[in-house]
Amino acid sequence: MPLARWCILLLLACCPGLAAAEGMASLTGVPGDAARGRAIVVTRQRGLCLLCHSGPFPEERFQGDLAPSLAGAGSRLTEAGLRLRLVDGKRLNPATIMPSYYRTEGLVRVGPAWQGKTVLTAEEIEDVVAFLLTLRD
Repeated sequence: MPLARWCILLLLACCPGLAAAEGMASLTGVPGDAARGRAIVVTRQRGLCLLCHSGPFPEERFQGDLAPSLAGAGSRLTEAGLRLRLVDGKRLNPATIMPSYYRTEGLVRVGPAWQGKTVLTAEEIEDVVAFLLTLRD
């Protein structure tokens, strides 16, 4: 068994919050579209990902450095783990500054126009997951 996979299994056994990430099923039941997902990730008005993350996007200037690079995300995390981080990263890290892109309950300081609405749709979450899974290096 590769060392990286062994480390993941050890972490899952020791950290119940991470184990929850392994069970995060698709929101739509169909695979997302990686090309649409990439467009969401690099569009500052939609996904806002590059405000905090950097990645293999040479055409995009001013990438963030507050969060881990997206380069290699598909190698480091499982599909379910990526999905959970997008849907509600606070389940893994209550102190995260990453927004919950698909949660509407329990949020504070939400603008009136956004109350009761998700930042991304279920299909968009699946598109972003599909794209992030392609980032293997």
